[in-house]
Amino acid sequence: MPGPLHIRGSVVIPEAELGWRFSRSSGPGGQGVNTTDSRVELSFNVETTTALDPVLRARALERLGPRLVEGVLTIAASEFRSQLRNREAAEVRLAHVIAQAIAPPPRKRRPTKPSKGAVERRLSAKKQRSDLKRLRRSAD
Repeated sequence: MPGPLHIRGSVVIPEAELGWRFSRSSGPGGQGVNTTDSRVELSFNVETTTALDPVLRARALERLGPRLVEGVLTIAASEFRSQLRNREAAEVRLAHVIAQAIAPPPRKRRPTKPSKGAVERRLSAKKQRSDLKRLRRSAD
C-alpha cells in the first residue's frame, strides 16, 4: 500500500507526490458509515510532478485537461466499506488513468483499396439480390 505507485515501465510516482483525503462515505456500511472515514480522495498534481518527463507531462496535461483542477487530478473511491480497500481502488484507478494519458498516440491509418476479388464478390452479391427482388415483383 504505502510506497511509490508504479504506472508502467519506468514511470513511478513517488509517495510524496500523492495527496490523500478521507471522509465519511455515503455507501454501504450500516451504522459504521456514520463513524468511519472510509471514502478516499487521491490527488496527484500533474503540472508539477517529477515522475513524468516533459514530453509525457505535456501529453498528460493535454489529454486530462477537462479532468484537472489547477493541474491536479483527483480520484475518489467509496465503493467499499473499508478505507484500505478504497485506498487500493483509488491507486489502481489513478494508475490506469495516468497510463492511458501518457500512452503514445495510435498509428495513423494507412488507407487501402479493396481487392479486386472483394469488389467482384460485392457486385455479384448485389446483382443476385436485385435478381431475387425482380423475380418477386408481380407481372402487371
